[in-house]
Amino acid sequence: MSKNTLYPIFLKAHELNFLLVGGGFVGTEKLSFLLKSSPEAQVTVVSREFSEDFLALAQDVENVTLIEDLYHEKYLGGKHIVIAATDDKAVNRQIHDDAKERFLLVNVADTPDLCDFYLGGIVTKGNLKIAISTNGKSPTTAKRFRQLLEEVLPEEVDDLLENLNAYRDTLKGDFEYKVKAMNEITGLLVEKGKA
Repeated sequence: MSKNTLYPIFLKAHELNFLLVGGGFVGTEKLSFLLKSSPEAQVTVVSREFSEDFLALAQDVENVTLIEDLYHEKYLGGKHIVIAATDDKAVNRQIHDDAKERFLLVNVADTPDLCDFYLGGIVTKGNLKIAISTNGKSPTTAKRFRQLLEEVLPEEVDDLLENLNAYRDTLKGDFEYKVKAMNEITGLLVEKGKA
């Protein structure tokens, strides 16, 4: 049985510069996903043409810059993360190779072997964010789990997080003491879930 060895991280996308290459259906999906989770992400999009859906999504979003052009490696300058979403496998491979030469993280749509990371399903309830990965095996399954979690997680979960944060701020003592106290109080959540 294979194992998911991916290491999940949560990026401050608004502090990073993204390059998205492709303004068609897949590019629209990638931009939509990114902006839904991180509306202030700084994204430069390069495409020889943009679909109507893409333009509708990107219009009025100040932090998205559209460049109507063919891909060129010069567009990698100043970028941290690259997403290749063209309908040309050779171009996507070139984007990958150029990005890797610069030690940039890259995702090539629908090509897991050329990805440093995957854009999995994300559930957001206020300050709670849960990422779901199927290790690139089935993005549709990740989407269904996201939908399930969105339904079952109560909206009040953000109130709980705010209250726990306020409680943590009142704790005196060293880091070890605070961790122990927070473990005790949050352990009650697990116990209630088992009841």
